[in-house]
Amino acid sequence: MKDTINVTIRLDRNVKENAEKLFEDLGMDLSAACNIFAREALRQGKIPFEIFDPFYSEKNQAELRRRINEVKAGKSLAIHELIEVEDE
Repeated sequence: MKDTINVTIRLDRNVKENAEKLFEDLGMDLSAACNIFAREALRQGKIPFEIFDPFYSEKNQAELRRRINEVKAGKSLAIHELIEVEDE
């Protein structure tokens, strides 16, 4: 038998439950999926999938550049009056 240890991780309850359902459909449990992830990360020497923030997507960056150019050209700079809110 292989030398194994127990590892404790924290997951959001919904993430855990949905992951367990997915992995069960794939014929494995959460422990097996974590083992696959760890082994593949070690094999590749990195996280084995892309992690990104959608803010930095090319589509979003293009939209931000478009808006910046509009502001620089004076086309979309709106002036708003301040709204005063009283403390409750």
